[in-house]
Amino acid sequence: MGSDKTRFGLDETRIPEAWYNVAPDLKNPPAPPKAFAPDGTELGPDQIGERLASLFPMEILKQEMSAERWIDIPGAVIDVYKTYRPSPLLRARQLEKDLGLPEGVKIFYKYEGVSPAGSHKPNTAIPQAYYNKAEGITKIATETGAGQWGSAMSIAGALYGIDVEVFMVGVSYDQKPYRRILMETYGGTVHKSPSNLTESGRHVLAMDPDSTGSLGIAISEACEVAIKDPGTHYALGSVLNHVCLHQTIIGLEAIEQMALANEEPDVVVACVGGGSNFAGIAFPYYHRKLEGKSKARLLAVEPKACPTLTAGEYRYDLGDEAGMTPQMLMYTLGHDFVPAGIHAGGLRYHGDSPLVSQLVHEGEAEAVAVDQTACFAAAVQFARAEGILPAPESSHAILAAINEAKDAQAKGEDRTILFNLSGHGHFDLAAYAAYNAGELKDFDFAAGATLCDDAL
Repeated sequence: MGSDKTRFGLDETRIPEAWYNVAPDLKNPPAPPKAFAPDGTELGPDQIGERLASLFPMEILKQEMSAERWIDIPGAVIDVYKTYRPSPLLRARQLEKDLGLPEGVKIFYKYEGVSPAGSHKPNTAIPQAYYNKAEGITKIATETGAGQWGSAMSIAGALYGIDVEVFMVGVSYDQKPYRRILMETYGGTVHKSPSNLTESGRHVLAMDPDSTGSLGIAISEACEVAIKDPGTHYALGSVLNHVCLHQTIIGLEAIEQMALANEEPDVVVACVGGGSNFAGIAFPYYHRKLEGKSKARLLAVEPKACPTLTAGEYRYDLGDEAGMTPQMLMYTLGHDFVPAGIHAGGLRYHGDSPLVSQLVHEGEAEAVAVDQTACFAAAVQFARAEGILPAPESSHAILAAINEAKDAQAKGEDRTILFNLSGHGHFDLAAYAAYNAGELKDFDFAAGATLCDDAL
């Protein structure tokens, strides 16, 4: 295909045979996790490993700690990937026209909404289910924010004959009933979190019976279920190194597809909640920059209601509310932080991937926070131009891409922008109904931590 075409990679691009691990290419070695015994003494690496082994299969733990740059994708996983990969890369010509951009300002997007779950999440759910099945695990407990990860894990469980139990953040459980129905249709069991089914959930409800929930709380509930049953493991859809690793298939494909378009991005953009879809498209470009083949800026976009990278502290913190997970060095708003109930439920996490956090901390990636209503305005503009209804999470990347294009136009610069459209919004129509009716509000971090019903 030549550069005059709009769609790239459905036939020409091969599926990568290895994931890219960014860890060995960082300026400094990644900081190890920390964990503590009930008496406050710090656990050693072997003890932390034993704790993690009760939650994850051994192959996942090896990937989590790996210093190898390339990790082979199992053939059986590639076979499943082939049902929806490579995902298309498209040039947003109609959006460019709508924005009145000059020819030198171009917008491309990698569309992950073609997966069975409608988002990028199956890229890691499939290998996680594969490795758990190989270890003889019969059940996976997990959490979900907006329901995209829960949907992906539910269908991956169905593919590999593994039961899946999902704790869905309460505000999203209420906002997005069709995602719950999708998970149940795939065979998943879904609970509103916080729930009365776990000690973690009961503790939160005792303090706040009307809690809207958070990913930190839902993670605690899922971990508790896994720890109490040797036949059950826990699966996480973002944040951890192995999740970021699996998602790099996005950027590896995008590099080849942009070559088909005879283009090289000047900026690579993705939304950030826990960091997986940003890592997926940005990490391979970080490697490309180290090879001297790219000068792209890497831009992470987050909500002002939960601005972890832009307003959080860079320190060790727990990954969940109840303290069942090890502490990780990352940008965090505090593991007990409960953000406002914005509709981008997948971006309501108190921390970020340690690897993404390290890139931002070391100046290798940028971060910006944006308002909810501006994101929905950008999403509607994109939908009317390109015909794809974006997930609320993905709308953050769209807004940033539009802002980048306008900035280049104002400065009279050429600029090629690539963003990750991480999922579609077909199950988020209630959010669009609220926006269309003028009912959505913006929430800043300072005002968001204690809002409940009026934050919906």
